[in-house]
Amino acid sequence: MSAAKRRLLVRPGAIGDVILSLPTLEAARASYTEVWAPRPMLPLIRFADRTRAIADTGLELVGVVEGARISELETFDSIYSWYGTHRPEFRDAVRHLPFTFFPALPPPVEGIPHIAVPPAPIQDFAIIHPFASSVRKRWPLENFREVAAELGIPVKWCAGPEEHLPDEIQSDAIKIDDLYELARWISTARVYIGNDSGIAHLAAAVGTPVVAIFLASDPRVWAPRGHRITGDVTVLECPSVAEVLAAARSALRQHASGFLYRADAQLL
Repeated sequence: MSAAKRRLLVRPGAIGDVILSLPTLEAARASYTEVWAPRPMLPLIRFADRTRAIADTGLELVGVVEGARISELETFDSIYSWYGTHRPEFRDAVRHLPFTFFPALPPPVEGIPHIAVPPAPIQDFAIIHPFASSVRKRWPLENFREVAAELGIPVKWCAGPEEHLPDEIQSDAIKIDDLYELARWISTARVYIGNDSGIAHLAAAVGTPVVAIFLASDPRVWAPRGHRITGDVTVLECPSVAEVLAAARSALRQHASGFLYRADAQLL
């Protein structure tokens, strides 16, 4: 009897990138036995038998440090990878291994990312996460504070381990390092309000109504998708506090999401 084949999937990327690819990963889960991904994402990848943080594998040294190799890679019968697609030195270093890089994989599966969390009562509060990976994507903090003051329901602020709020807000901010535990908490909120960030994708994937503010990227490509998401896009030169409040209140009433972003001539 032949041994079961070992198949590896390597999926790097930011939180939002990985969440958007969850339908593709889940549709192909029978094709691999192990997943390597960024450490923060591992709690969300619950459909694989084994997961490892890319940072723990030494993969980042291959093709960079002369002679660097990972003997474990040689134990896999096939390796499907988003990692190294645009790094010629990496591809050259692993050319003897059974790698299939992302451009050669089947097209991404159309679908809605879903992160299953235990059912919990929805509580009467909103979450505001005023951060994003780029300064260009960040709506002014003062605007978020105005929204919090005018929304009409309690607001809880959310910040990542390396994200810092002013002292008067920081003391009440929720910081949860584990993304799965963060997803569980977000699922209990009536609405999530934030910038174009990975946490907005997380909120949508657990079904929480989302108001996502887009300033620098195209929501037709990067908008969060979830089972309560309507897909409506409001194109604004710059979202005002009043417009964000209106979208949030609509989300509270209709369980819909609003997307607000700066108009760009290339998008119109």
